[in-house]
Amino acid sequence: MLSPESAGIIRATLPVVGASLDAIATRFYDTMFTERPELLDGMFNRGNQANGEQRKALAGSIAAFAAALIERPDERPDRMLARIAHKHTAVGITSDHYIIVQKYLFGAIAEVLGDAVTPQVAAAWDEVYWLMAGALIALEAQIYAEAGARDGNTWRQWHVIGRREETPDVASFLLRPADDDPVPPGRPGQYVSVRMRMPDGVYQLRQYSLSGCSEGGLRRITVKRVRGGDAPDGEVSTLLHATVEVGDELTLSAPFGDVALEDGEAPLVLVSAGIGYTPMAAMLEHLVATGSTRRVLLLHADRCRADHALREDMEQFIDTLPGAERILWYEEKACGHARTGRMDLTGVEIPEGAVAYMCGPLPFMRDVRAQLIKAGVAARDIHYEVFGPDLWLGADD
Repeated sequence: MLSPESAGIIRATLPVVGASLDAIATRFYDTMFTERPELLDGMFNRGNQANGEQRKALAGSIAAFAAALIERPDERPDRMLARIAHKHTAVGITSDHYIIVQKYLFGAIAEVLGDAVTPQVAAAWDEVYWLMAGALIALEAQIYAEAGARDGNTWRQWHVIGRREETPDVASFLLRPADDDPVPPGRPGQYVSVRMRMPDGVYQLRQYSLSGCSEGGLRRITVKRVRGGDAPDGEVSTLLHATVEVGDELTLSAPFGDVALEDGEAPLVLVSAGIGYTPMAAMLEHLVATGSTRRVLLLHADRCRADHALREDMEQFIDTLPGAERILWYEEKACGHARTGRMDLTGVEIPEGAVAYMCGPLPFMRDVRAQLIKAGVAARDIHYEVFGPDLWLGADD
């Protein structure tokens, strides 16, 4: 809980600091990576640095946390914190990194805001930072413990025992542990980090949802190649597609992610677009494996049938589950039972009391979330996964 003295200062300065957060985050990252370039080697995603998404996510999370402390002083925004904690553990963040971040973040605040940052203002925002950092450190320690990790290290080698071309730009990789150690369980909907050495010698990480968590310790990831040549945001997926074949090894983290299928009897609405179907594939696989009789409504949008990755698997899962049905939308000419255009839930019967899981581009999820709420799904029962930094953090439910 924020002290009364600091609460008053934060309330008074939040508009000014909030308006400058993007500039503060820009200065923070520029200075930190200039002085600590090793942080870009195997931890920070330089694609997200280049396109500004990481900067926006940092600024949004700090502003949302500070606002939550002011508006709801007796509540902690655990939903937001859990999402950040899982993102951090997936890349190996430890408590030591928070000390580094504090140094450069507050240096950036002082540079951008100048004389407005009095000792009292600095102390109040420092209190906000360490309240957030302390909560995240505790959550991350718990997540690491559950994953059997020590000092943030969950990396291990996996053999590629299968590769399947799903579409011209999507490939699935079936993986088996390279050692005989126990495999930490992966929950349907979670993701893993893949660490690869780039041609320039720098290691980069990217997160990919598990599209299958089969028994026997096998895992499957399904990767869409991000076009753009040597652009940082596509460098890992391009390298995976171009170089990784059966018999090779990949370095993977343990599974992480706070959006995972919960067992229960409530009807399920699984919503996806494009490659966002991958966590839904793991959820459907789990439902089939457990003999679930839950009602399942799968809603999926894609560009066209040819670009629809894992389509045959989807059809097999849906046909196997007794209470499942699917509705497809293709932007280009539809075929079969698919509808033409973008996802529109007009006339779609959403089961009463449903729990929804979504994955896809943010604009898509914002639109469909609004449609689901209009159809009667409680906001608290709509869960979503984002590929990359979550620019939706702090969204009002």
